Amino acid sequence: MPTASKHTTAQRRAAARARAKSGKDDAIKLLKADHKEVSDLLEKYENGRLSKDRKKAVAKQICVALTVHAQIEEEIFYPAAREASIRDGEDLLDEAEVEHGSLKQLVAAIENNSPESDELFDARVKVLGEYVKHHVKEEENELFPKARKSDMDLEEVGARLAARKDELMRGLKGDA
Repeated sequence: MPTASKHTTAQRRAAARARAKSGKDDAIKLLKADHKEVSDLLEKYENGRLSKDRKKAVAKQICVALTVHAQIEEEIFYPAAREASIRDGEDLLDEAEVEHGSLKQLVAAIENNSPESDELFDARVKVLGEYVKHHVKEEENELFPKARKSDMDLEEVGARLAARKDELMRGLKGDA
């Protein structure tokens, strides 16, 4: 039986690689698209000559995107990655969850202030951007390649991530 089990894992990995090359949406593509969106917003904030009102609006977009992204990773992607027993992935997943805690603290400080009322507002957004860059680098260079090599069904996880993200975004728009 061990040979059959290895064969099944090899087949699943091959299927996962084929799906990744096929261009179909999967968990990693969705999460990378989120990373790009936040990176673009951070760049817009840092490099743009924005009024205080515009800075506050862009900072809010950054915070919403990060909040939703962190939530879907914590609720769906990280548990799926742990379940798939990604080789050497436990430490990366633990670090990612700790990093999310730090990001959430900065997001809360940004959301509860404004450029007019907080002399450290720009500094908070800048540090948030540095944390995000570090977190994205680790996920994209270390965690995601390990997930691709695992037997995680990235397409199924991606569908769950997309559905949950849509649900959270609709909820946020309902609050506005």
